[in-house]
Amino acid sequence: MKDSPTQSHVLQLSHPPIPVVRIGIIGLGNRGLLTLQRYLQIEGIEINALCEIREGNLAKAQQLLKENNRPGATGYTGPEGWKKMCEHDELDIVFICTDWLMHTAMATFAMECNKHVAIEVPAAMSVEECWQLVDTAEKTRRHCIMLENCCYDPFALTTLNMARQGILGTIMHVEGAYIHDLRSMYFAEESEGGYHNHWGKRYSIEHTGNPYPTHGLGPACQILDIHRGDKMEYLVSMSTHQAGMSEYARKKFGKDSPEARQEYKLGDVNTTLIHTAKGKTIMLQYDVCTPRPYSRLQTVCGTLGFAQKYPVPCIALEPNGDTPLEGKALEEVLSRYKHPFSATIGEEAHRRGLPNEMNYVMDYRLIYCLRNGLPLDMDVYDAAEWSCITELSEKSVLNGSIPVEIPDFTRGAWKTR
Repeated sequence: MKDSPTQSHVLQLSHPPIPVVRIGIIGLGNRGLLTLQRYLQIEGIEINALCEIREGNLAKAQQLLKENNRPGATGYTGPEGWKKMCEHDELDIVFICTDWLMHTAMATFAMECNKHVAIEVPAAMSVEECWQLVDTAEKTRRHCIMLENCCYDPFALTTLNMARQGILGTIMHVEGAYIHDLRSMYFAEESEGGYHNHWGKRYSIEHTGNPYPTHGLGPACQILDIHRGDKMEYLVSMSTHQAGMSEYARKKFGKDSPEARQEYKLGDVNTTLIHTAKGKTIMLQYDVCTPRPYSRLQTVCGTLGFAQKYPVPCIALEPNGDTPLEGKALEEVLSRYKHPFSATIGEEAHRRGLPNEMNYVMDYRLIYCLRNGLPLDMDVYDAAEWSCITELSEKSVLNGSIPVEIPDFTRGAWKTR
């Protein structure tokens, strides 16, 4: 634990209402352009600044503004363009949609420029970077939110609502995952939908563990009240050896190709177990290199009930816990405990024909809270706690799956919140 006697926590941080939220976006690749498109659907915002090292993508973003009858934004490019953008006077919040390795540096600089920040996942790649986010947010008193959209998944919100109402009893164990075959993206060129400079593949060459824990971990931590009455204490992690990337490369490029001869440290399947201060457990899985059907597991085990989203929604409740609800009985429970966010904002997304409900709910909630001077749904401690699993899982894997302590980024404040 780090001591910071001159700083106080930013749990439940709020600011005066911002009637029109002025946005700047750094990174206009695949995710950044999608972020821009999404926020053009949200009321009460202005897109005032855009930053991208590839001028062609910057031009695409400006064209999107024009097509949506929005004024052009101030554009920034070049290696240091993002710093100049953060210094822009007419911004309230900076969105960071670059590759993982730049997230923390950009976020801390933006907060030091008195901007709130919204960071794509994961927010940081090391424990040291997680502390940098926390320390900077506490020092500057700026919002720092990680854009973990899976926390707004309709099923995750429904089970959260059921847990809050005691329907599932005492929650004892939860499971989350990111299972998504991404090999075609890892080997594709950027023009074909791949990563810029193959940064995802390059990370797989150099690291192991679970580099992308937050999709599964976010909903799990929320339902367990992590840093809201409980905390993650320690983890153990193990990985299989690597085979999926090499086999894919051999089929696509040939067995003697440089791609097929490349060695990768990242095991195909990582499993991480986490123990909390109150004796609860979390299981996380990561697998982007095998042909498994997409899944985030989203499993909740309580003393009075069980819920799981994948492969199909399943809910079982006492006194018939060994018999999952089916048909109308399942639909009735899902309807009865639909979270207010899903019932209002989510339904609006459907009425408007928007393609991704959980993205819209996340975006709407962020801007709504800023415009109304409310604490955000997720804070810098969520960003740090969920992201630190990247380094800690690797540390455990490389040391024979030893237990590894998880820092208390709230410095004890979780006990009283």
